[in-house]
Amino acid sequence: MELPVAEIEAKIGYTFRNKNLLKEAFTHASYTSRYGGRNNERLEYLGDSVLQLVVTEWQYRKSPKASEGELTAKRQKIVCKNALDSAVDALDIWQYLLKSGRTEYNVKGKAKSSLFEAVTAAIYLDGGYKAAKKFILEHGNISLDIKVDNPKGDLKEFLEKRSVEEPRYEVVKTGKDNSPVFHCTARALGESAAGEGRTKREAEATAAARLLWELSKKEREKK
Repeated sequence: MELPVAEIEAKIGYTFRNKNLLKEAFTHASYTSRYGGRNNERLEYLGDSVLQLVVTEWQYRKSPKASEGELTAKRQKIVCKNALDSAVDALDIWQYLLKSGRTEYNVKGKAKSSLFEAVTAAIYLDGGYKAAKKFILEHGNISLDIKVDNPKGDLKEFLEKRSVEEPRYEVVKTGKDNSPVFHCTARALGESAAGEGRTKREAEATAAARLLWELSKKEREKK
């Protein structure tokens, strides 16, 4: 099947020197299992890291007063599956994904968000970090207005959807009574994450945000 390279390049706003990278980014594993060639899984793996770096750098520069816990929680929402799915829909590139008609991939699966990551990686390899950063900031759902009012609630919802028991929080108070520091460890699914704050609530929220990030990352890597 011939990929409409020029049409895709016009939509993503980037022209490839190595067109094979673009084709690889748009090739699903179901297609290569039938016809051979290289699928986009390795690009997806690389693109996930590039995306995280770009978003983290952008947050660091744009939100100098935000705590690490707040940054982590917001990053989780910026790079989540739904956000990347929406980015692919906005680019109108989903229909170009090469996949086997015999094993049509369920669009509710991970293929759509993976496509955004794969394209990110292909641009990074072809044009470098600056080009990949431009693509992400222009076409990703990057915003300072993302609300993260309840990291503990988000973590609880994540676990409930997977029929897993609620997370456990262990809090230790240190420092003087008039200037305490609370240290929290959140645990779930065999993983743990730590957070601290001037209040117990702040420490628990930070730990929850970090644990949700780690669990989500681990789940993405398994798929």
